[in-house]
Amino acid sequence: MKERVARKANLQEALITFILLMVIMAVSIIVYGIDPHIPMFCGVIIAGIMGLHLGYKWADLEQAMIAGINRAMQSIIILAIIGILIGVWMISGVVPAMIYYGLNILSPKIFLPAALLICSITSLATGTSWGTAGTMGVALIGIAHGLNVPVEVAAGAVISGAYFGDKMSPLSDTTNLAPAMAGTDVFTHVKHMIPSTVIAYAITLAAFSYIGSGYAVESASLDNVIAIQKGILDQFTINPVLLLPPLIVIVAIAMKMPAIPGIVIGILSAAVLAPLFQGASLGAILNSGHYGYVSESGVEIIDNLLTKGGLEGMMFSISLTIIAMMFGGIVELTGQLEVIVDRITRLFKGVVGLIFATELSCLFSNMTMPEQYISIVIPGRMFAKRYTDMGLHPKTLSNALEATGTVTSALIPWNTCGVFLTGALGVTTAQYWKWSFFNLSMPLVVLVMALFGGTVAYMTEEDKKRLAETGRA
Repeated sequence: MKERVARKANLQEALITFILLMVIMAVSIIVYGIDPHIPMFCGVIIAGIMGLHLGYKWADLEQAMIAGINRAMQSIIILAIIGILIGVWMISGVVPAMIYYGLNILSPKIFLPAALLICSITSLATGTSWGTAGTMGVALIGIAHGLNVPVEVAAGAVISGAYFGDKMSPLSDTTNLAPAMAGTDVFTHVKHMIPSTVIAYAITLAAFSYIGSGYAVESASLDNVIAIQKGILDQFTINPVLLLPPLIVIVAIAMKMPAIPGIVIGILSAAVLAPLFQGASLGAILNSGHYGYVSESGVEIIDNLLTKGGLEGMMFSISLTIIAMMFGGIVELTGQLEVIVDRITRLFKGVVGLIFATELSCLFSNMTMPEQYISIVIPGRMFAKRYTDMGLHPKTLSNALEATGTVTSALIPWNTCGVFLTGALGVTTAQYWKWSFFNLSMPLVVLVMALFGGTVAYMTEEDKKRLAETGRA
């Protein structure tokens, strides 16, 4: 018998795979409240069956899955190290110090911009929008009631600040996922995002400052803020010296140090400060790095704010990345990605059109496969080759992924982010979305700047050589 020759998927076959994945994702997450891991693995099974239908051998599909995981291996390593860093920064008092000093910015007369700044500082320190909204956000919504500030507007300020850090913090998993999918490193990615993010943030800050100036403030209940500061002081010795580790990481970014050693230096510097300021033993530091710091104050808002980090805490993101890359490897090998990308990119011409197509794909992913990570992983793999074929630096793609995939997840009511924020803040997506100025403006700023070349970067000959040798520019 003649051996069956493998062929690439046509558009209809590719759509079957993606539509089935979207349906499984939507039903599992929205109806049953299941984490996206197993639904994503169902997608791997569907993609594998389609690959066998197209004539590919199992050995080829298996190698494609392994190759997909390998492409994200640096991101996986960084995620693991960042989990350790957060745990060590917690027990050493670094993150609590950042939150404590951030709270001192609060003034009843400038509540909205202050809420934006506080959540920005907290999310930069922790790298998590959910953690920021679920702790600082809850406190700030309570204060908004005392200030007679509409809670939907306050929620918009909280979410804007929380997602600013989610997008920009080197501790954020999305900040590491985007460059891994595009084919660059996290520090290059963060630096390239700065101009467009600063503009979007300035628009957001100006908008909340203007809106806030119109609210009359007679009295304010700052009990939650005072409780948080007291809770921090009860568990930690707060000193400005504790701000050194994040400063060291920032300097490392500026000096172009590779991500892994830069983060490790941040861990070691905090580990040195932990026994000096908090009296932590070596065993406690190691345990916090592995399992994360656990706050046992007995006050729920304090414990939710301070319990975080650790290698174990990053396993959610790491395992999802591995499964998603298994799916990506198969659909890339079998041409299911290629045929969809070809159809999408035919609709848009040139570099700006490609960036617009990327943003649309991220938004579509957030709406149909309602999980923030997937809106970065799948469009990232779909468009990576197209960007490099046009000579564009991968940081151009990673910027577009973050500008839409990360921030628009909060604006979709059935997305896991929208569901969480509604539950945590007690404000529906329909109420807060139009006040989430940072989330709304970020994709538009990147696209408008692309028209003038501001968010477009081309590869040098050195970049092309490095990309050919290592798969990363």
